[in-house]
Amino acid sequence: MIKASLLIMAVLTVLIAMLLSWRERRMALARPAPAPARGPARTKRRPGLIARGKAGIDRWITAAAIAAVITIAVLGGLHWLRVFQQ
Repeated sequence: MIKASLLIMAVLTVLIAMLLSWRERRMALARPAPAPARGPARTKRRPGLIARGKAGIDRWITAAAIAAVITIAVLGGLHWLRVFQQ
């Protein structure tokens, strides 16, 4: 049962991380373009290496937390169903 829960958590973590990444990209495209800056033309710079790394780590931690809650709920529910059947 422990192996099954670890496998479920790993698969859910990857799927949820992919979903969160897709959502972030979609929301970034949906934002309206900012008004042009006055004065010298300012170019929009990409976030630095550390900022991108922190965003990636945050995404994976969020995905792992959501996967843990879902796994606990599903396997706990299956356990209680088995208890009530006896």
